[in-house]
Amino acid sequence: MDDISTSTLFIALGVLILLSAYFSSSETGMMSINRYRLKHLQNEGNRAAQRVQKLLDRPDRLIGLILIGNNLVNIAASSIATVICIRLFGDYWGFIATTFGLTLILLIFAEVTPKTLAALYPEKIAFPSSIILLPMLTLLYPLVAFINGITNSFLALLRISPLGGSDDALSREELRTVVYEAGTLIPKKHQEMLVGILDLESVTAEDIMVPRAEIVAIDINDDWKKIQKQLTNAQHTRVLLYRDSIDDAVGFVHLRDALRLLSKDQFTKASLLRAVREIYFTPESTPLHTLMYKFQAEKERIALVVDEYGDIMGLVTLEDILEEIIGDFTTSMVPDHSKEVHIQQDGSVLVDGSANIRDLNREMDWSLPTEGPKTLNGLLLEYLQEIPENKVSVRLSGYPIEIVDISENMIKTVRVLPEFYLPQAATSGDTAR
Repeated sequence: MDDISTSTLFIALGVLILLSAYFSSSETGMMSINRYRLKHLQNEGNRAAQRVQKLLDRPDRLIGLILIGNNLVNIAASSIATVICIRLFGDYWGFIATTFGLTLILLIFAEVTPKTLAALYPEKIAFPSSIILLPMLTLLYPLVAFINGITNSFLALLRISPLGGSDDALSREELRTVVYEAGTLIPKKHQEMLVGILDLESVTAEDIMVPRAEIVAIDINDDWKKIQKQLTNAQHTRVLLYRDSIDDAVGFVHLRDALRLLSKDQFTKASLLRAVREIYFTPESTPLHTLMYKFQAEKERIALVVDEYGDIMGLVTLEDILEEIIGDFTTSMVPDHSKEVHIQQDGSVLVDGSANIRDLNREMDWSLPTEGPKTLNGLLLEYLQEIPENKVSVRLSGYPIEIVDISENMIKTVRVLPEFYLPQAATSGDTAR
């Protein structure tokens, strides 16, 4: 070492620092690369992605290889720096200069800077690095395998497998985060649709059904002229027919079939009954994704929702499921609020008590609880545990709500107030009367 000039040692030290920076950046780049994009590029036949994936298949070997190289060059750099500093500053000050000076240089130029760069641009670092690391792994495999054998033995004592943490499967919540984190890569409307698909599993037929009391149906035992008028004014293409009570449902009649009978002068009550289509029933607890598959398999578009006793609770259509994914269908180019919601000039919102909570949350960007009752009336009655006789103001899930109209044992209308309208007495969990 004494025969080597100081300038040559400086050059060697610079090369070693560059090699240390290479190994540090390679390690961070390999570990930071997006595994799903990597698999996509690999499936497209990208050779660089295939090389990186081959290295990542055994992360213990990859880390072992990189750390072998990194430690070798760092130790060599420390030895050379010690010689240089002793020549320049003597034994005592040379040792101090090597310890603090080389540590600072390695931290800045061989650790923090290259690792930060690799974390920001993992593909640009990992793909070129794989050209060198893969042959190095083959060349140094005996040494890597020896070191991995020792480290894996220690891990085995802790009941840890080096391949045990390679599960890349994502949960529904994680997929939701991935969709929202996509930013401008996925338009906001498409993000909402994708999240809507993910949510189908957690939403049941009961959550989106048209309640029994709101089902548009025709009593086939009514006067024939009244039935004709109801069919003429019907706003739906399929109408439910029943006898006296909706629990005695006969079937659905398609207005196209009624029109065909009318065109042939065969439009009678008997012919209308022959034209009805069989009813498809579904339990109220059926998840929407299951119901959608059943609709597809049975070639159905509408179903009656029944409870555990077989009583009809409501009605659900394929359109209702699709609206959970893509939002409400509308013929207007300008988005408008539903009939249950009325924005007031003072900033408050008048809401029909029969409004569906999930629809309100989606329309108004609220977060009212959806685990219990399905309507705003039901939610307030559950919270109050009684039917209020007078107007009541409450704070429910952080929302100041004033009950405006009560009739027929139901809360008909409520006013959701801006925060500054809340009475001082109505704190969270309290009721202001």
